[in-house]
Amino acid sequence: MTSGKIHDGALVLIATIIAVAALSVARSVFAPVAFALFIIAIVWPLQRSLQSFLPRLLALAISVVVMVGAFLAFGSLIGWAFGRVGRWVVSDAERFQQFYDQATQWLEGHGIVAAGMWSETFNVGWVLRTAQTLTGRLNSTMSFWLVVLVYVVLGLLEVDDFGRKVRAMRSRETGALLLRGSASTAAKLRRYMLVRSAMSVVTGLLVWAFASVVGLPLAQEWGFIAFSLNYIPFLGPLVATVFPTLFAVTQFGSWQAVIAVFACLNLIQFIVGSYIEPRVSGSALSISPAMVLFSVFFWSYLWGVFGAFIGVPITIALLTFCAQHPSSLWLAELFGSPEQKSPSAARPLRL
Repeated sequence: MTSGKIHDGALVLIATIIAVAALSVARSVFAPVAFALFIIAIVWPLQRSLQSFLPRLLALAISVVVMVGAFLAFGSLIGWAFGRVGRWVVSDAERFQQFYDQATQWLEGHGIVAAGMWSETFNVGWVLRTAQTLTGRLNSTMSFWLVVLVYVVLGLLEVDDFGRKVRAMRSRETGALLLRGSASTAAKLRRYMLVRSAMSVVTGLLVWAFASVVGLPLAQEWGFIAFSLNYIPFLGPLVATVFPTLFAVTQFGSWQAVIAVFACLNLIQFIVGSYIEPRVSGSALSISPAMVLFSVFFWSYLWGVFGAFIGVPITIALLTFCAQHPSSLWLAELFGSPEQKSPSAARPLRL
Protein backbone atom coordinates (compact mmCIF):
# COMPACT_ATOMS: atom_id res chain seq x y z
CA MET A 1 0.00 0.00 0.00
CA THR A 2 2.73 2.43 1.00
CA SER A 3 4.98 1.41 -1.88
CA GLY A 4 2.07 1.95 -4.28
CA LYS A 5 1.57 5.50 -3.01
CA ILE A 6 5.30 6.21 -3.32
CA HIS A 7 5.24 4.85 -6.84
CA ASP A 8 2.26 7.06 -7.76
CA GLY A 9 3.94 10.09 -6.22
CA ALA A 10 7.11 9.41 -8.19
CA LEU A 11 5.11 9.15 -11.40
CA VAL A 12 3.39 12.46 -10.70
CA LEU A 13 6.77 14.10 -9.98
CA ILE A 14 8.29 12.72 -13.19
CA ALA A 15 5.28 13.81 -15.22
CA THR A 16 5.48 17.32 -13.72
CA ILE A 17 9.19 17.61 -14.54
CA ILE A 18 8.56 16.45 -18.11
CA ALA A 19 5.68 18.92 -18.50
CA VAL A 20 7.78 21.83 -17.22
CA ALA A 21 10.66 20.87 -19.52
CA ALA A 22 8.27 20.69 -22.47
CA LEU A 23 6.83 24.13 -21.64
CA SER A 24 10.34 25.58 -21.54
CA VAL A 25 11.71 23.89 -24.67
CA ALA A 26 8.56 24.47 -26.74
CA ARG A 27 7.91 28.01 -25.51
CA SER A 28 7.45 29.22 -29.09
CA VAL A 29 4.48 26.84 -29.35
CA PHE A 30 2.85 27.04 -25.92
CA ALA A 31 3.33 30.74 -25.12
CA PRO A 32 1.28 32.02 -28.11
CA VAL A 33 -1.47 29.51 -27.32
CA ALA A 34 -1.62 30.64 -23.68
CA PHE A 35 -1.78 34.31 -24.70
CA ALA A 36 -4.42 33.57 -27.32
CA LEU A 37 -6.64 31.76 -24.79
CA PHE A 38 -6.22 34.66 -22.38
CA ILE A 39 -7.21 37.21 -25.05
CA ILE A 40 -10.15 35.07 -26.17
CA ALA A 41 -11.45 35.03 -22.60
CA ILE A 42 -11.27 38.85 -22.54
CA VAL A 43 -12.71 39.51 -26.01
CA TRP A 44 -15.42 36.81 -26.14
CA PRO A 45 -18.17 38.84 -24.38
CA LEU A 46 -17.86 41.51 -27.09
CA GLN A 47 -17.92 38.89 -29.81
CA ARG A 48 -20.97 37.19 -28.28
CA SER A 49 -22.85 40.49 -27.94
CA LEU A 50 -22.15 41.44 -31.55
CA GLN A 51 -23.20 38.00 -32.79
CA SER A 52 -26.64 38.50 -31.27
CA PHE A 53 -27.55 41.04 -33.98
CA LEU A 54 -24.76 40.80 -36.60
CA PRO A 55 -23.49 38.02 -38.87
CA ARG A 56 -20.82 35.89 -37.24
CA LEU A 57 -17.94 36.91 -39.51
CA LEU A 58 -18.82 40.61 -39.29
CA ALA A 59 -18.93 40.39 -35.51
CA LEU A 60 -15.55 38.64 -35.57
CA ALA A 61 -14.07 41.35 -37.80
CA ILE A 62 -15.27 44.13 -35.48
CA SER A 63 -13.93 42.30 -32.41
CA VAL A 64 -10.53 41.79 -34.04
CA VAL A 65 -10.34 45.43 -35.16
CA VAL A 66 -11.16 46.63 -31.63
CA MET A 67 -8.59 44.26 -30.13
CA VAL A 68 -5.83 45.18 -32.58
CA GLY A 69 -6.61 48.89 -32.16
CA ALA A 70 -6.30 48.61 -28.39
CA PHE A 71 -2.97 46.79 -28.69
CA LEU A 72 -1.59 49.30 -31.20
CA ALA A 73 -2.63 52.25 -29.04
CA PHE A 74 -1.10 50.70 -25.94
CA GLY A 75 2.09 49.77 -27.80
CA SER A 76 2.41 53.24 -29.30
CA LEU A 77 2.13 54.87 -25.89
CA ILE A 78 4.73 52.49 -24.47
CA GLY A 79 7.08 53.29 -27.35
CA TRP A 80 6.48 57.02 -26.83
CA ALA A 81 7.22 56.88 -23.10
CA PHE A 82 10.33 54.72 -23.29
CA GLY A 83 11.51 56.58 -26.39
CA ARG A 84 11.34 59.88 -24.55
CA VAL A 85 13.26 58.41 -21.63
CA GLY A 86 15.86 56.96 -23.98
CA ARG A 87 16.40 60.29 -25.74
CA TRP A 88 16.75 62.00 -22.37
CA VAL A 89 19.40 59.45 -21.35
CA VAL A 90 21.35 60.09 -24.55
CA SER A 91 21.16 63.87 -24.18
CA ASP A 92 22.12 63.71 -20.50
CA ALA A 93 24.70 60.92 -20.85
CA GLU A 94 27.58 63.10 -19.65
CA ARG A 95 25.86 63.82 -16.36
CA PHE A 96 25.14 60.12 -15.82
CA GLN A 97 28.78 59.29 -16.55
CA GLN A 98 29.98 61.92 -14.09
CA PHE A 99 27.72 60.55 -11.39
CA TYR A 100 28.93 57.02 -12.07
CA ASP A 101 32.57 58.09 -11.91
CA GLN A 102 31.92 59.78 -8.57
CA ALA A 103 30.21 56.66 -7.26
CA THR A 104 33.08 54.37 -8.33
CA GLN A 105 35.64 56.73 -6.78
CA TRP A 106 33.68 56.69 -3.51
CA LEU A 107 33.58 52.88 -3.55
CA GLU A 108 37.29 52.63 -4.27
CA GLY A 109 37.98 55.07 -1.45
CA HIS A 110 36.19 52.69 0.90
CA GLY A 111 38.22 49.68 -0.18
CA ILE A 112 35.76 48.04 -2.57
CA VAL A 113 38.13 46.55 -5.15
CA ALA A 114 35.33 45.45 -7.49
CA ALA A 115 34.53 49.06 -8.27
CA GLY A 116 37.49 49.27 -10.61
CA MET A 117 36.41 46.22 -12.55
CA TRP A 118 32.86 47.52 -12.76
CA SER A 119 34.05 50.85 -14.10
CA GLU A 120 35.78 49.06 -17.00
CA THR A 121 32.74 47.06 -18.03
CA PHE A 122 29.73 49.04 -16.80
CA ASN A 123 29.32 52.55 -18.09
CA VAL A 124 26.86 54.65 -20.02
CA GLY A 125 27.97 53.06 -23.30
CA TRP A 126 27.12 49.64 -21.87
CA VAL A 127 23.70 50.95 -20.84
CA LEU A 128 23.06 52.29 -24.32
CA ARG A 129 24.12 49.00 -25.94
CA THR A 130 21.85 47.12 -23.57
CA ALA A 131 18.95 49.41 -24.43
CA GLN A 132 19.56 48.80 -28.14
CA THR A 133 19.59 45.05 -27.55
CA LEU A 134 16.31 45.22 -25.69
CA THR A 135 14.81 47.30 -28.49
CA GLY A 136 15.86 44.68 -31.01
CA ARG A 137 14.25 41.94 -28.97
CA LEU A 138 11.05 43.93 -28.71
CA ASN A 139 10.98 44.28 -32.47
CA SER A 140 11.46 40.52 -32.86
CA THR A 141 8.24 39.89 -30.93
CA MET A 142 6.19 41.02 -33.91
CA SER A 143 6.11 37.44 -35.23
CA PHE A 144 4.96 36.26 -31.81
CA TRP A 145 1.97 38.61 -31.84
CA LEU A 146 1.09 37.64 -35.40
CA VAL A 147 0.89 33.99 -34.33
CA VAL A 148 -1.22 35.01 -31.33
CA LEU A 149 -3.56 36.97 -33.59
CA VAL A 150 -4.09 33.93 -35.83
CA TYR A 151 -4.88 31.77 -32.80
CA VAL A 152 -7.29 34.39 -31.46
CA VAL A 153 -9.20 34.64 -34.74
CA LEU A 154 -9.50 30.86 -35.04
CA GLY A 155 -10.37 30.53 -31.36
CA LEU A 156 -13.17 33.08 -31.49
CA LEU A 157 -14.67 31.16 -34.38
CA GLU A 158 -14.50 27.91 -32.40
CA VAL A 159 -15.93 28.99 -29.04
CA ASP A 160 -19.54 28.12 -29.89
CA ASP A 161 -18.51 24.83 -31.50
CA PHE A 162 -16.39 23.99 -28.47
CA GLY A 163 -19.36 24.53 -26.18
CA ARG A 164 -21.57 22.25 -28.28
CA LYS A 165 -18.92 19.52 -28.42
CA VAL A 166 -18.43 19.61 -24.67
CA ARG A 167 -22.17 19.40 -24.01
CA ALA A 168 -22.38 16.39 -26.36
CA MET A 169 -19.64 14.43 -24.58
CA ARG A 170 -20.54 10.94 -23.39
CA SER A 171 -19.25 11.69 -19.92
CA ARG A 172 -21.73 14.29 -18.70
CA GLU A 173 -19.71 14.86 -15.53
CA THR A 174 -16.53 15.64 -17.50
CA GLY A 175 -18.45 17.91 -19.86
CA ALA A 176 -20.06 19.80 -17.00
CA LEU A 177 -16.66 20.21 -15.32
CA LEU A 178 -15.11 21.59 -18.51
CA LEU A 179 -17.98 23.98 -19.12
CA ARG A 180 -18.09 25.18 -15.55
CA GLY A 181 -14.31 25.51 -15.30
CA SER A 182 -13.91 27.29 -18.65
CA ALA A 183 -16.70 29.76 -18.01
CA SER A 184 -15.58 30.47 -14.45
CA THR A 185 -11.97 30.90 -15.56
CA ALA A 186 -12.96 33.32 -18.31
CA ALA A 187 -15.04 35.37 -15.88
CA LYS A 188 -12.18 35.52 -13.38
CA LEU A 189 -9.65 36.52 -16.04
CA ARG A 190 -11.91 39.36 -17.18
CA ARG A 191 -12.29 40.56 -13.62
CA TYR A 192 -8.54 40.23 -13.10
CA MET A 193 -7.81 42.44 -16.10
CA LEU A 194 -10.47 44.95 -15.08
CA VAL A 195 -9.06 45.27 -11.57
CA ARG A 196 -5.46 45.29 -12.80
CA SER A 197 -6.24 47.99 -15.36
CA ALA A 198 -8.03 50.17 -12.82
CA MET A 199 -5.16 49.85 -10.33
CA SER A 200 -2.63 50.56 -13.09
CA VAL A 201 -4.47 53.78 -13.94
CA VAL A 202 -4.50 54.81 -10.27
CA THR A 203 -0.79 54.00 -9.92
CA GLY A 204 0.11 55.90 -13.07
CA LEU A 205 -1.84 58.99 -12.02
CA LEU A 206 -0.28 59.00 -8.54
CA VAL A 207 3.25 58.60 -9.94
CA TRP A 208 2.63 61.37 -12.48
CA ALA A 209 1.27 63.69 -9.77
CA PHE A 210 4.19 62.94 -7.43
CA ALA A 211 6.81 63.45 -10.15
CA SER A 212 5.16 66.75 -11.12
CA VAL A 213 5.10 68.00 -7.54
CA VAL A 214 8.77 67.20 -6.80
CA GLY A 215 9.90 68.59 -10.17
CA LEU A 216 11.16 65.33 -11.67
CA PRO A 217 11.55 65.60 -15.48
CA LEU A 218 9.35 63.45 -17.75
CA ALA A 219 6.53 63.26 -15.21
CA GLN A 220 3.97 62.11 -17.79
CA GLU A 221 6.34 59.46 -19.10
CA TRP A 222 7.04 58.10 -15.61
CA GLY A 223 3.31 57.94 -14.96
CA PHE A 224 2.63 55.92 -18.08
CA ILE A 225 5.63 53.64 -17.49
CA ALA A 226 4.27 52.95 -13.99
CA PHE A 227 0.85 52.30 -15.52
CA SER A 228 2.16 49.82 -18.10
CA LEU A 229 4.62 47.96 -15.85
CA ASN A 230 1.97 47.55 -13.16
CA TYR A 231 0.46 44.76 -15.27
CA ILE A 232 3.42 42.60 -14.19
CA PRO A 233 3.00 41.92 -10.43
CA PHE A 234 5.96 42.57 -8.12
CA LEU A 235 8.63 42.93 -10.81
CA GLY A 236 6.87 45.63 -12.83
CA PRO A 237 6.26 48.04 -9.91
CA LEU A 238 9.86 47.53 -8.71
CA VAL A 239 11.29 48.47 -12.11
CA ALA A 240 8.86 51.40 -12.33
CA THR A 241 10.36 52.85 -9.13
CA VAL A 242 14.01 52.22 -10.03
CA PHE A 243 13.98 54.14 -13.33
CA PRO A 244 12.75 57.51 -11.98
CA THR A 245 15.00 57.11 -8.95
CA LEU A 246 18.05 56.84 -11.22
CA PHE A 247 16.96 60.04 -12.94
CA ALA A 248 16.45 61.73 -9.58
CA VAL A 249 20.09 60.96 -8.75
CA THR A 250 21.26 63.24 -11.57
CA GLN A 251 18.60 65.92 -10.99
CA PHE A 252 18.81 66.49 -7.23
CA GLY A 253 21.92 67.38 -5.33
CA SER A 254 21.36 65.41 -2.14
CA TRP A 255 21.10 61.72 -1.42
CA GLN A 256 18.32 62.48 1.05
CA ALA A 257 16.13 63.76 -1.78
CA VAL A 258 16.88 60.68 -3.89
CA ILE A 259 16.04 58.33 -1.03
CA ALA A 260 12.84 60.29 -0.40
CA VAL A 261 11.84 59.92 -4.07
CA PHE A 262 12.50 56.18 -3.98
CA ALA A 263 10.60 55.77 -0.70
CA CYS A 264 7.58 57.76 -1.90
CA LEU A 265 7.37 55.84 -5.18
CA ASN A 266 7.47 52.54 -3.32
CA LEU A 267 4.89 53.84 -0.87
CA ILE A 268 2.54 54.56 -3.79
CA GLN A 269 3.08 51.05 -5.17
CA PHE A 270 2.55 49.50 -1.72
CA ILE A 271 -0.67 51.38 -0.96
CA VAL A 272 -2.21 50.58 -4.35
CA GLY A 273 -0.98 46.98 -4.58
CA SER A 274 -1.33 45.85 -0.97
CA TYR A 275 -4.21 47.95 0.37
CA ILE A 276 -6.49 49.22 -2.40
CA GLU A 277 -6.31 46.36 -4.93
CA PRO A 278 -7.21 43.49 -2.53
CA ARG A 279 -10.29 45.40 -1.39
CA VAL A 280 -11.37 46.15 -4.94
CA SER A 281 -10.88 42.62 -6.25
CA GLY A 282 -12.52 40.97 -3.23
CA SER A 283 -12.28 37.25 -2.51
CA ALA A 284 -12.97 36.08 -6.07
CA LEU A 285 -9.36 36.67 -7.13
CA SER A 286 -7.63 36.16 -3.80
CA ILE A 287 -4.39 34.24 -4.28
CA SER A 288 -1.63 33.75 -1.79
CA PRO A 289 1.01 36.50 -2.23
CA ALA A 290 3.66 33.78 -2.17
CA MET A 291 1.79 32.02 -4.99
CA VAL A 292 1.63 35.24 -7.02
CA LEU A 293 5.37 35.80 -6.59
CA PHE A 294 6.10 32.18 -7.46
CA SER A 295 3.92 32.44 -10.58
CA VAL A 296 5.72 35.57 -11.80
CA PHE A 297 9.21 34.11 -11.33
CA PHE A 298 8.34 30.60 -12.52
CA TRP A 299 6.66 31.64 -15.76
CA SER A 300 9.18 34.42 -16.43
CA TYR A 301 11.90 31.77 -16.13
CA LEU A 302 10.08 29.60 -18.68
CA TRP A 303 8.84 32.27 -21.11
CA GLY A 304 10.66 35.51 -20.26
CA VAL A 305 8.76 38.79 -20.14
CA PHE A 306 5.66 37.19 -21.65
CA GLY A 307 5.65 34.63 -18.84
CA ALA A 308 5.91 37.35 -16.20
CA PHE A 309 2.73 38.92 -17.57
CA ILE A 310 0.74 35.74 -18.16
CA GLY A 311 1.93 33.83 -15.07
CA VAL A 312 -0.77 35.03 -12.66
CA PRO A 313 -3.65 34.48 -15.15
CA ILE A 314 -2.37 30.92 -15.73
CA THR A 315 -2.35 30.33 -11.98
CA ILE A 316 -5.89 31.72 -11.70
CA ALA A 317 -7.00 29.31 -14.43
CA LEU A 318 -5.32 26.30 -12.80
CA LEU A 319 -6.78 27.05 -9.37
CA THR A 320 -10.24 27.63 -10.84
CA PHE A 321 -10.21 24.23 -12.53
CA CYS A 322 -8.87 22.64 -9.34
CA ALA A 323 -11.92 24.02 -7.53
CA GLN A 324 -14.25 22.10 -9.84
CA HIS A 325 -13.30 18.59 -8.65
CA PRO A 326 -13.30 17.15 -5.10
CA SER A 327 -9.88 15.51 -5.53
CA SER A 328 -8.17 18.83 -6.31
CA LEU A 329 -10.39 21.18 -4.35
CA TRP A 330 -7.84 21.36 -1.53
CA LEU A 331 -5.37 23.11 -3.85
CA ALA A 332 -7.90 25.84 -4.63
CA GLU A 333 -8.75 26.23 -0.96
CA LEU A 334 -5.08 26.41 0.01
CA PHE A 335 -3.79 28.82 -2.64
CA GLY A 336 -6.87 30.67 -3.88
CA SER A 337 -10.49 30.69 -5.03
CA PRO A 338 -11.84 30.47 -1.46
CA GLU A 339 -15.34 31.47 -2.54
CA GLN A 340 -15.87 28.06 -4.17
CA LYS A 341 -16.37 25.58 -1.35
CA SER A 342 -17.43 22.72 -3.56
CA PRO A 343 -17.88 21.97 -7.24
CA SER A 344 -21.63 21.84 -6.84
CA ALA A 345 -21.63 25.34 -5.41
CA ALA A 346 -20.24 26.81 -8.59
CA ARG A 347 -23.00 28.01 -10.90
CA PRO A 348 -22.43 27.05 -14.55
CA LEU A 349 -21.85 30.06 -16.75
CA ARG A 350 -22.84 30.29 -20.38
CA LEU A 351 -20.01 30.10 -22.90
